[in-house]
Amino acid sequence: MKTAMITRRKLLSTIAGGATLAFSPACLANSKRPLSKLSFLVASDTHLGYKNSTSAEKRWIQAAAELKSATGDLVLHLGDIVDGGREEQYAVYLREREKIGKPVYEIPGNHDPLKLFRKHIRKQVDVTVDHEWLKLLLVSNARTDSHDGFLTDEQLLWIESECVAAAKQKRYVILCLHVPVHSNRHPDRGWYVKPANGQGELYAIIKRHKQHIVAMLHGHFHNGIRGWQDEDGIHEICMPSVLYNLDRSLEKQNATGYNPLEFRPGYTKVTIDEGWMMLDYKPLGADVSINKKCEFGRG
Repeated sequence: MKTAMITRRKLLSTIAGGATLAFSPACLANSKRPLSKLSFLVASDTHLGYKNSTSAEKRWIQAAAELKSATGDLVLHLGDIVDGGREEQYAVYLREREKIGKPVYEIPGNHDPLKLFRKHIRKQVDVTVDHEWLKLLLVSNARTDSHDGFLTDEQLLWIESECVAAAKQKRYVILCLHVPVHSNRHPDRGWYVKPANGQGELYAIIKRHKQHIVAMLHGHFHNGIRGWQDEDGIHEICMPSVLYNLDRSLEKQNATGYNPLEFRPGYTKVTIDEGWMMLDYKPLGADVSINKKCEFGRG
């Protein structure tokens, strides 16, 4: 899919069927070298075992089947694999994960105890995934005792070192953290990395390396696609949940940022091509040939 820039203002049309956002990160728009087209898939907040019912398992079975057939080089899962640390549900997750047939990379959410994540998913929690010209930084910033996010000094040093490495390798960076960094207060949920827990330090790193940072991706919110672009022009985007999403009427309340009016359970296809980054919100079982569309000008 290719999207031409029509206007520098955000366009929003309300048409049933899904949601497509297209924007041009400054680092890609200003790139002086051709970059190959990339696409990958993003799932989040499967919450297997939710309310001790099989509803979440059924949604994950459906999502995994659709992820298998969807176009994308790899899959990211942005946390809350299981609900409330239900250890037996990791086997359910991995059973369907194996059927996807693509590389899948997870980060833990606040429902995923680190001990269980290391046991069932990956021993090394914070990792880098290099894919062609893109570097994905998978960062664990959630704790089971809080909805807020937390970054340690060691993690911040690691993130900066990976940004330096990306510049030397001529790669661009996408940061993946379960809890958003962006300050969000009422009418939003108010869950983010607070100043005392590394927010300012991370934004300082982003400012130093913004010429190489494409975006930050998060789960956690269950609000469909919820995003902002006011910190050095870097898009910070909460992705939809596979299990459920809620309409908090953010657009009606003139909340900062964007929140397209699509809230069905689903996943997201991310396509980066010709300086544009496109997010196709795919509701489970729905035809997305007709979409809502938000478009952002370059820069």
